[in-house]
Amino acid sequence: MAADESELRELVAGNRWLTRALTVVRDSGLPDVWIGAGVLRDLVWGDRYGHGFDPATVRDVDVVFFDPTRLTREDDDRATARLTAAWPQPPWEARNQAAVHTWYAAKFGGEPITPYRDVAEAVATWPEYATAVAVRLDSADRLEVCAPYGLADLLGGVWRHNPARVGVALSRRRLARHRPAQRWPGVTVMEPG
Repeated sequence: MAADESELRELVAGNRWLTRALTVVRDSGLPDVWIGAGVLRDLVWGDRYGHGFDPATVRDVDVVFFDPTRLTREDDDRATARLTAAWPQPPWEARNQAAVHTWYAAKFGGEPITPYRDVAEAVATWPEYATAVAVRLDSADRLEVCAPYGLADLLGGVWRHNPARVGVALSRRRLARHRPAQRWPGVTVMEPG
């Protein structure tokens, strides 16, 4: 995975907008904080399979952190507001992964879930393998990568359902909403099921 991580590091380092976002997130003071999911997919697939990466088209910047002492949605809203105060441009969406178990079943249905032990465990449940990836800058501006399933789908342009938490029906709705084959010609879509 070292070669894959090097490729991802180069793509991120080559994008000033995402590098600035990572710096804002690192300097936010939020504990164990990362950027992940769609914005990384958009950067990599826009560069490799689409028409480039345009920050203006980013729907949200998923910021995940881990704080078992602050488990309310208001705490998430305060974290999002902190990021927005530091840099208003990105559509920030901060979510404490230590609190997901308090709202997940109400939002998505099904049985209550077990609390996550850390960010990596949460990332491993994200809807597609290509988006089950998060990155952050350390204090020396080195990029750290959290990719429980590796980076092959992200770098190889494969949209594949991750069944760890998301069912087939929700996966199909996500596929219809995101339209990966239209947005990024050359991406391989593996139908859920």
